[in-house]
Amino acid sequence: MSTRSLPVPDGLAGERVDAGLARLLGVSRTRVADLAEAGAVQIDGRPAGKSERLVAGSWLEVDVEALDGPTHPVAPPEPVPGMRIVHEDDDVVVVDKPVGVAAHPSPGWTGPTVVGALAATGHRVSTSGAAERQGVVHRLDVGTSGLMVVAKSERAYTLLKRAFKERTVEKVYHAVVQGHPEPTTGTIDAPIGRHPRDDWKFAVVASGKPSVTHYEVLEMVPKASLVEVHLETGRTHQIRVHMAAVHHPCVGDLTYGADPALAASLGLTRQWLHAARLGFDHPATGEWLELSSEPPQDLARAWAMLRDGSSDTPE
Repeated sequence: MSTRSLPVPDGLAGERVDAGLARLLGVSRTRVADLAEAGAVQIDGRPAGKSERLVAGSWLEVDVEALDGPTHPVAPPEPVPGMRIVHEDDDVVVVDKPVGVAAHPSPGWTGPTVVGALAATGHRVSTSGAAERQGVVHRLDVGTSGLMVVAKSERAYTLLKRAFKERTVEKVYHAVVQGHPEPTTGTIDAPIGRHPRDDWKFAVVASGKPSVTHYEVLEMVPKASLVEVHLETGRTHQIRVHMAAVHHPCVGDLTYGADPALAASLGLTRQWLHAARLGFDHPATGEWLELSSEPPQDLARAWAMLRDGSSDTPE
């Protein structure tokens, strides 16, 4: 049989899936995390997330065949039209990632990746990290464009991972959200975790991880607002979840409740969200390095239409 079933012992109750199952199976915690992300771990018949807490007496099911092989494909070298290199030296490369490009391969994703694009153009990256995401120290969603740094040296990988963990990296996003946030400057401090019903998306939930988003409205138009967002934490879909939670979803973000009619009138097929600035202490020199990126054509056009009132949805 390819599946191994076993009960959760009392001694592992309350532990995370990755930590507890690693002890049970005698494999690394990272390996179990990869298995969970690949859907190879189930609890009581449903897919288990790596950070989910174990409950004594629950039944774990593990695809043991997956233990013997890689759970993620290694990124094939594949050029990505429109992906610009905005900074490069011996330690880091900063790219301006287009929409529709993933940071690295993952289960179910067959499209282009930043890692694959860098390989295709001959850019050497750090060998640290799992094989499919070597050099990757942070990620952007497939549907989010903008700045992303990849480590080229082992020193850079270690120091940048630490910098992101210690929150010393400045990550600034521009978002166009529906309506007019009130107050116009504020902080959203609300924990984020898996959605209680739809585990393919996220939500503000009491059991989630601490998540803090700072925002400032830069400009208002009749139907929307241009907002600058500073992330204190870096949870998956954080800006999208937090803005939706305060009833101002990113324009075009149908996953988190945006108006589909407004998105269609603007020709938007993704959320209006762009990683506009990225700043960090350079891992070799220690000097502050800050880079910026203008929004791509689809976002710029949608915002121009909102400003001049040319979208055809009712107020």
